[in-house]
Amino acid sequence: MAPLSVSLSPQERFAEYLQSRGLRQTSQRKFLVEQVFSQHDHFDAEELIERLPRRGEPNYVSTATVYRTLRECVDAGLLFSFQLDGRTVYDHDYGYPQHDHLYCTRCRKLVEFQSDQLREVRDEMATLHGFRVDSHRMIINGICRDCLRNRRKKRKQDLV
Repeated sequence: MAPLSVSLSPQERFAEYLQSRGLRQTSQRKFLVEQVFSQHDHFDAEELIERLPRRGEPNYVSTATVYRTLRECVDAGLLFSFQLDGRTVYDHDYGYPQHDHLYCTRCRKLVEFQSDQLREVRDEMATLHGFRVDSHRMIINGICRDCLRNRRKKRKQDLV
């Protein structure tokens, strides 16, 4: 999904958020936001921690700081969080268009998509019920093409 043009970088937006709350812009927070926005992917806190430097290495960030900063990024409108299989997954929210997801319950792959038809139905239902839409998120659970293909290769008669 291609990013949108925004007036502030995620780092600038986060610094503005911290300042508005009277919180300090520490080097650890700054480093984490840079890491989170260096690539567009879905991740949980543990996956992010695995990508970060270890204790004793330059730019080390404690686990508590990671969790706290992720929560602050959600509050600042930089990230969106949702629950999948009992884990909190993060997705870029700031600077990315409204989108939804297909989720493979086997391999845990998340596929982003946009649909004008889905938006039209959403707006139609909102109008019908006198509802003002701020945003929406949809996650469609199922099994991806690759997992379906692999499943077909493992028929009972093939395992004998």
